[in-house]
Amino acid sequence: MSEQIRHKGRIAQTGIYLGKLFRMFIYQNDWKMIPMAALIAGMVTFAVGANMFKTQEGTVGGCFSLVCVCLWNGFFNSIQVICRERPIIKREHRAGMHITSYIGAHMIYQAILCMIQTGIIILICRIANIRFPETGAVTGNVTVDSAVSLFLITYAADMISMTISCFVKNTTAAMTVMPFMLMFELIFSGELIYLTGAAKKLTVLTIVKWGVMSLCALGGYNSLPMVSLWNQVWKFRKVEIHGYQPVKMITDKILQEKKLDEFLLQCGAYNTNITYETTTSNILTCWGFMLGTIALFAVISILLLKRVDKDTR
Repeated sequence: MSEQIRHKGRIAQTGIYLGKLFRMFIYQNDWKMIPMAALIAGMVTFAVGANMFKTQEGTVGGCFSLVCVCLWNGFFNSIQVICRERPIIKREHRAGMHITSYIGAHMIYQAILCMIQTGIIILICRIANIRFPETGAVTGNVTVDSAVSLFLITYAADMISMTISCFVKNTTAAMTVMPFMLMFELIFSGELIYLTGAAKKLTVLTIVKWGVMSLCALGGYNSLPMVSLWNQVWKFRKVEIHGYQPVKMITDKILQEKKLDEFLLQCGAYNTNITYETTTSNILTCWGFMLGTIALFAVISILLLKRVDKDTR
């Protein structure tokens, strides 16, 4: 292959390596990432899908879970793809291979893989009867908007993982680093743990933050009812004060007058989050950050591999 690549341009080399990647997808069991994505998405939608896009709490939990699925898919897609063939890269680079063509082929291949995984997630959400909003804030079609968000989350995670694969010396090291990246994303996203001070500033560096923001905005978070306050109040129905049960009296009054839905919507109105506002600019900002992450780590991957000839590993 080295002799063939030596006299070919970047575009031709990209096609050659892209063909190689698709052959590996078929013959080296890389296709197993597809059913794994379906299995994980199925488990998540079964667990959290019931209240997604129906209540504020259900929407945040469901969106966070879907982002975690995308993050998992993206990291596993490419964490070993570069480091497992580092000796081959070094040999073929010395024989005339363009690093930009090699990384470009991987980017195209990974983008297609992420698109397939995104389609699977959307399909499973539909099968699970998750109620999406009627319209999308960007394209007018909420399925298309959601698919774009899920794809960008997956692809951004994929590019970060590919950069790690370009840097580490072998697959063992790659699989060792990946859990730390997952923990960084989950902890410093600000969605799992309440952060303050310097830790809170790190949230802008995480894919999870922007992914959850985009999905919650698309899901109309600020227009949904909040149920956690009612659930907490309900627990105190039997509390007595001077022989009276004031909480029971209030909750019974709300139920008797059939004002529960109105009460829950009012609770939601007092619990709005400006970062989840359903506006085109807000969603495009989230998409822009993830696109920037993809571009940045693609460049870093190229720069890292360009030094492969100096690598003594």
